[in-house]
This record gives sequence, C-alpha cells and structure tokens, in this order.
Amino acid sequence: MARDDAMKTILKNHLQACRNDLMWKLDGLGERELRMPHTVTGFNLAGVVKHMANVEIGYFGDTFGRPWPNPEEIITDEQFDADPQGDWYATESETADSVLEFYRRVWVFADETIDTHALAAQGTVPHWSAQKAAVSLQQIMVHVLVDLARHVGQVDIVRESIDGQVGLNPRSPNMPEGQDWEAYLAKLQSLADNT
Repeated sequence: MARDDAMKTILKNHLQACRNDLMWKLDGLGERELRMPHTVTGFNLAGVVKHMANVEIGYFGDTFGRPWPNPEEIITDEQFDADPQGDWYATESETADSVLEFYRRVWVFADETIDTHALAAQGTVPHWSAQKAAVSLQQIMVHVLVDLARHVGQVDIVRESIDGQVGLNPRSPNMPEGQDWEAYLAKLQSLADNT
C-alpha cells in the first residue's frame, strides 16, 4: 500500500507540475494572443487550456462516476456533435481569463478523485470502446499526464514564436546561458541547406 501511495504522489506531483508549467507559459499574454490560432488546424493557447479542463473533467469525473457539478460549463454531446472542436477555443461569451480560472477549478475537482481513490480503483471511460473502457486510476493519471505534457510542448513552441519566451519552467529554464542564438540558427540553416 505504501508503494501505491508513493506512486500516486509522484504521478500527482508531475501532473500538477505540468499544469503549472502550462499556466506559466501563458502568463503575461493578452486576450488576443491567447485566442489567436497559430496553426492551420486552429491551435490556440486558450483552447489548449479549455481542452485540458474538459479532458480532466471527463477522465477524473465521468470515468469514476463523478459528474462535473456545473454541467452548463462543459461541452455537451450535442454541442460536440455540432462542433467537434468546441473544446479547443474560447467562445464569444468566454474570456481567456475565465477559461484559465475554469481549469484551476477543474484541478480541485480532479484532485478529489485522485485523493479519494486508490491507484487500482476501477472506472469506465464512457467514450472509449468496450474493449478498452475499463481502466484504473493509475492508467488514467498516466493517460492525462501524457496528454497534458504533449500539449505543454506544443505551447512551448507557440509561446516562443509569439515573444521569444523559452524555458522548461520558471524554476529551471533548462536553457544554455549566453547562447548566441543567431549564430546557432545560421549554423542549422547551413546544415539544412547543404543536405
């Protein structure tokens, strides 16, 4: 049991670290920058946060029989059918700040599931096939952590393209000091051009 508690603590700490890193990457950006699409598929920063909020509600809520207490705040099946990307952007009636605040409230909700269930606790993912739908809390924690980490990596690139902000997190930038980025880019350009 102690080993399971230690593993759950490790997973929860990594999940929270990724949540914090995502929010840090958005810090200081305005409404327009948070809403602006940055890829041909419309990837935008506020949308990533809204998506992850809905992901955590589904996996840490519905999967374990805990519906979100404010159903009007989440995408319904009908809304999803009408717009499969509906959880990937802030609507006209939402502000980017309201989306960020929503996600912070979701953390509390998701953490209640994590804190009150053992890693081996069984749940059922409603939108997965019957063959895969039965899951444990541990599987879901890893699944959400991988999904979130992937999106934080995407946000890293987008934020760098907006204003040059780089770094792993505010505590540990993990970037070489004194790097001549212009010379480095020229070197990479040369390598690419000569292949």
